[in-house]
Amino acid sequence: MSPLEKILFNWLIYTCAVTITAYLLPGVVISGLFAAMVTALVLGFINTIIKPILVVLTLPITILTLGIFALLINAFLVLLAARIVPGFYISGFGSALLFSLVLTLANWFLNKLGEK
Repeated sequence: MSPLEKILFNWLIYTCAVTITAYLLPGVVISGLFAAMVTALVLGFINTIIKPILVVLTLPITILTLGIFALLINAFLVLLAARIVPGFYISGFGSALLFSLVLTLANWFLNKLGEK
């Protein structure tokens, strides 16, 4: 598989994970497939560029809270994506936190299925 094919495949898997997670959680709304694709793209960008910077900057507090602060960072980044992407709505911080946790599990599961 070429690098471009791998990137597109991972984007498709992440889009499926975003769609499944939004369907499962009551506080999350995705207006359609295009919004799910854009959400997956924006979350991928945020997790690649912004998240590592925040993790490094907040490392002392993350260590003090035994990693729980990293979950809060994930929730804030999901809320940021909801602000950026039209058609992707999160009802509140609790929904964003739950969305980030379920999205991680769904993405992991779909990646495991894609390996076989």
